[in-house]
Amino acid sequence: MALEQRLNLKQTLQLRMTPQLRQAIKILQVSRAELETMVGDELCQNPTLEENEGTTEESQTVEQRTGDPEKSETETVEAKTSETEGDANDIKEVDWEEYVDRYQSDFHGSIGTGSDRDDNKASFIENTAERNDDLVSTMLDQLSLVLMSEEERRVGTFVLQNIDEKGYLASSVEEIAFMADSTVETVNDAREIIQEFEPPGVASIDLRECLMVQLRLIGYEPDDYVVQIVDQNLSDLESRRYDKLARALGTSIDEVVECHGIIQSLEPKPGRNFDTGDTRYVVPDVYIHRVGNEFQVTLNDEGLPNLRVSPYYRQMMKTPEKGGEAKGYIQDKMRSAVWLIRSIEQRQRTLRKVTESIIRFQSKFLLSGVQHLKPMVLKDVANDIGMHESTVSRATANKYVHTAQGIFELKYFFTSSIKGSDGTDRSSESVKQKIKQIIGDEDPRKPFSDQYIADALSRESIDIARRTVAKYRELLGILPSSKRKRYLTGT
Repeated sequence: MALEQRLNLKQTLQLRMTPQLRQAIKILQVSRAELETMVGDELCQNPTLEENEGTTEESQTVEQRTGDPEKSETETVEAKTSETEGDANDIKEVDWEEYVDRYQSDFHGSIGTGSDRDDNKASFIENTAERNDDLVSTMLDQLSLVLMSEEERRVGTFVLQNIDEKGYLASSVEEIAFMADSTVETVNDAREIIQEFEPPGVASIDLRECLMVQLRLIGYEPDDYVVQIVDQNLSDLESRRYDKLARALGTSIDEVVECHGIIQSLEPKPGRNFDTGDTRYVVPDVYIHRVGNEFQVTLNDEGLPNLRVSPYYRQMMKTPEKGGEAKGYIQDKMRSAVWLIRSIEQRQRTLRKVTESIIRFQSKFLLSGVQHLKPMVLKDVANDIGMHESTVSRATANKYVHTAQGIFELKYFFTSSIKGSDGTDRSSESVKQKIKQIIGDEDPRKPFSDQYIADALSRESIDIARRTVAKYRELLGILPSSKRKRYLTGT
């Protein structure tokens, strides 16, 4: 077989991600806080991008900046790569002097809230919560006030530096003794002192020791029933086997129930009320308001700066003597600024379209609550607005919407369906709400089993298996019937 060289012409289609397209996709899927950070970083790095301090005619709407609104709406992130590449090449070949003169108004973006931008920033700073002292700092302050030896104080500091956010020891006593170059007895002595601080029970090894410390500080004696239950029978108490506890202690069920009430008043996690980090707030990206019989969508632009391309650099591009490396650098930065502004505008338009589509599908939920939430998938919204599912997924990621029913993540509205015996589909979230309602109406002395709940839902034309009820109950954080049972004293 002879080897030969041939020159063939072949046409292929390849998907290539330009930097501009990557930026647009990233801006679409980031949260509002991350977007503010990205804009702030770009303002620091790009000299041609600046905040528009004025409220002149330059502060136009998105439609006025991007041309025909209907045409602009079709410019989605999933545009063909060939078209995107063509736009990038056109930008390289553009006559910037002519372009600046002709499209000056396109070089800015009204992304913020105009003249009240500074007031919004001041309001945001005022509404920032002050960080409270954490558990370790509070306990160290108390340790410094206690009369004790320097060795105990040093070991006590090691103990406090090895407690977790719940207030329990994160390391064993032996490990702390090794780290502190001390003895186990000294560590336990320091722990006994620390356990009497406020809140009591900190630096305990387990739940039993934590509750025993609190009962001792209250004044209960070792032979009291409540102390015996905590010391030896916590597992039976957790399972609410009151009859077994009553036989073991030689007392009545009413006495055991009363002891259970005392134990429930104790704090099983002493460190839970202390600050474990910065306070995180959920800021809605979209507001849905009802006006008459219709819903209106309002995007939350508060805190986002009003961006534009600097007039100084636009004027500089007109100067004939400016050329070479400096002019190329400015052109690159101006292109980057224009792409950033338009990517943010595209993000806002997509977010609005997705929210309006959700309103069309979930209008009954917005009017009446979660029991009327319809099953919906990404494909439903994608087909409704003429976009790809991945675009809808990115547009709803890390975004929140404020409604009359509360604040929800946009992903909340996309739920699986459960087939009903009457032929209708029901959202899994609405089924969870029904399960929660059934359990809330039960007699605490005779809680409903998962099978009973499944049968009750079946009577409402909701076909659901017992194991599915158990799964939804666990997702709701509700205990099984054996652990929900309550004994009422005097009965």
